Amino acid sequence: MSGATAHSQKVATRVIAIAASSGGLAALSEVLRTLPATLPAAILVLQHLAPDQRSHLTAILADRTALAVRQAAQGMRLEHGVVYVAPPGAHLLVGGDGRLVLSQLPPLHWCRPSADRLFASVGARYGPGAIAVVLTGYGVDGAEGAQVLRRLGGIVLVQDDATSTCPEMPRAARRAGDVDRVLPLGHIAAELETLVGCGVAA
Repeated sequence: MSGATAHSQKVATRVIAIAASSGGLAALSEVLRTLPATLPAAILVLQHLAPDQRSHLTAILADRTALAVRQAAQGMRLEHGVVYVAPPGAHLLVGGDGRLVLSQLPPLHWCRPSADRLFASVGARYGPGAIAVVLTGYGVDGAEGAQVLRRLGGIVLVQDDATSTCPEMPRAARRAGDVDRVLPLGHIAAELETLVGCGVAA
């Protein structure tokens, strides 16, 4: 179902960064499944994967969403209606010019790519136009970065325990500080549409 549209050629002014680990494929698929191709935001997807194995995540997600799906590459400019998937073994960041950066900085909390680094960079670049989503997974990755993004004016959504295969990452995000919404998995896509489609800031 994936395909670029005229809408996707618009340089993104809103960016949604989604992080997941254990159970993430099903959770990511559910979030992306109903989002429209005309979504007025870019989406960055970070799934913890083994760095030495070839990832098929981009192709899998492309079959499960109407949005265009691309593997993130150095220097890409973010566009509305496009999902950018972090490759294994590199941190995915957004530079000050709004272009993607793949970094070989050391792992953070044993993770590369790191959701903490991604969320912090998206918050620094987009401020109130940034949204972080912490989905199911082991560990604490994303908790600190989500708080950075929120302090910079962004919004943080967290999957609830009941619908998480592994609730450690969402719980860590809640323990780290305030979050804006704790939602069942099936409600996250609709909330994202409300936040970016209707221009709601908080």
